[in-house]
Amino acid sequence: MRTRRVVSGVMAAAMAAVMMTGCGLSGGGTTSAAAGATTKAAGSTTTAAAGSTTKAASGSSDYKVNEAASKDPAVKLTMAEVNPVDNTICGAMDTKFKEAVEAMSGGSITIDLQGSGVLGSEADVLDGMTGGTSTVDISRISAFALTTYGAKKSVLLSLPYTFKNRDHFWAFANSDLGKTFLDEPAELGIGVKGLYYGEEGFRSFFTIKSKEVKTPDDMKNMKIRVSNDPIMTAMVQDLGATPSPVSMSEIYSSMQNGTIDGAEQPVANYLSNSFQEVGPNLTLDEHTLGAMETVISTKSWDKLTANQQQVIEDAGKIASDYCRSKSEEIEKQALDTLKSKGINIIEVSDKSAWQAACKPIADEYATGDLKDIYQQILGMAK
Repeated sequence: MRTRRVVSGVMAAAMAAVMMTGCGLSGGGTTSAAAGATTKAAGSTTTAAAGSTTKAASGSSDYKVNEAASKDPAVKLTMAEVNPVDNTICGAMDTKFKEAVEAMSGGSITIDLQGSGVLGSEADVLDGMTGGTSTVDISRISAFALTTYGAKKSVLLSLPYTFKNRDHFWAFANSDLGKTFLDEPAELGIGVKGLYYGEEGFRSFFTIKSKEVKTPDDMKNMKIRVSNDPIMTAMVQDLGATPSPVSMSEIYSSMQNGTIDGAEQPVANYLSNSFQEVGPNLTLDEHTLGAMETVISTKSWDKLTANQQQVIEDAGKIASDYCRSKSEEIEKQALDTLKSKGINIIEVSDKSAWQAACKPIADEYATGDLKDIYQQILGMAK
């Protein structure tokens, strides 16, 4: 084992954003209908039997209302998102999930979606959820974030250059193997249950104006922001840079004041957080797909009725499918906007040097039982 492996507790402590108070899961009260949702199909004069579904209009989409769930006690679930809700792929997926849950539950479930990290950093939120003391019920997280809480399989999703393209990732996400990754945290008693997958495009490096990156050699001696993840830390080290643990909310100021030279994000998040203002060099090395999943605390899940749990799962499938249909489109729009702003976008047509530098990470982490699982993931590429 190399000495560079970072102890998760130390890394988590470096995530300095403080958890703010939010609304937890609560029962009672009058059931309020979701905006634009109805419990009967238009023109219908018959009442559906318990457990059956009817269509409800919500915006431009039709949802099936679970009539049994619509009669259950009202609950409010607080959902955390570290990125802005507007103009991001993850925010669009979160909003679709909220819309679908509220419509399909007939208003018995409402989602209080809080974006821009106002409820704390990803690590802060997960600390609370896994500890059973959080006021956050649901959170959209990086798919590999649960590695530091004891999940074993999720580490494979963050290994650099695992997924060749988006279709490769979605083949995994919609497979039986993908479901075992979602189920693992609850099975291990970590305190959260995986609901559904999403992706926010491939992650790439961006750097301050004076330090352009075209090849891995250009990364040497740079200070690059890392999150609470040993894989990202290892990747930055293997590329010759120094990893600097900085919370998401501090990336902008840290680049502005020279604490760090760069960071990495999916393109849409890079734009929505205005990182181009402090890091105008965007190198499209596309080292890792921004795989993400949405989790619910097992404490919150257990308080829902069986019908409400079904609504959550059905809405998750809708949100996941929506993400797949919109992710590439939103990323392209973001790139077009960045080009119009004159941002220095550096294409990387040959990634072989980057892949070679990062190969030792897969060799280290995809071992034992995980080696076979990793090969199964790689084999899903077409």
